Amino acid sequence: MPKANILGLNIAYELIGNGPKTASITVGGRFAKETPGVRPLAEKLAAEGYKVLIWDRPNCGESDLSFLGDSEWTMNADVLAALLRHLDMAPAFLIGASAGTRISLHTVQRHPDVARKATALWLSGGPIVLAELVKTYCGDVAIAARTGGMEKVAEDHWWKANIAGNPSNRERLLSTNVETFIKTMERWAYALSAKGDNTPVVSISPDELRAMKLPVLVFNSSPLDVHHPRYITERLADMLPNSTLVEAPWGENEWFERTAERDGHLFKSLPMLLPQLLEFDR
Repeated sequence: MPKANILGLNIAYELIGNGPKTASITVGGRFAKETPGVRPLAEKLAAEGYKVLIWDRPNCGESDLSFLGDSEWTMNADVLAALLRHLDMAPAFLIGASAGTRISLHTVQRHPDVARKATALWLSGGPIVLAELVKTYCGDVAIAARTGGMEKVAEDHWWKANIAGNPSNRERLLSTNVETFIKTMERWAYALSAKGDNTPVVSISPDELRAMKLPVLVFNSSPLDVHHPRYITERLADMLPNSTLVEAPWGENEWFERTAERDGHLFKSLPMLLPQLLEFDR
């Protein structure tokens, strides 16, 4: 797969299709571009006249490891914007799911020139979920670094996957100073934590959301989905001045069913979004 040097990082990506409309797909967790559902959606969009970017974010798949940025998602947003410019694909339709929604909206907020429309699907939010994400992405590995050094951090399943995709990342990780790593995790954890500021998107204020003028297709979360609370989705739709709120094309138990199939299948239903994406982007 091709790689581009973006902001000093080697970023793996693939372009699917060669149509006049451009789009990017960004999913959540630290899942790579090959996670089930991403390529099939890109191929369906390509058949409808799109050129689609699928990519491995920093710390994902075949891309380089990096601890830059005030938060992991703002780092990813800056890289996505620079990659779209590098590929001459801006402005693009930014399609995001779960953490990919957070990254897409931060890209819009920080680099409005690279986006013409965006989606919001499975937006994580609320104190319980954000506390869980702080532990999952920052807390566990900070404790691992303190108790077992960077060798123990390399055993974490996220970093293990990134090292498997890009073996040179092992040396990058092991050469990271433990104290620097822990401070980075603390910084990222603070950015991710709920602070009572009533914003549905961490680190984007309500006023900044209200200032976003581009059209955003917001897929409402299931009322049963604790990870992506429905009230967070609806609050986002209320704040965005040019949002369209729709129901997702699957049942209320979609996230639970995908979670039961383990990590690699969380996004396999993304191709079902195609009709609504095409209708929104006519």
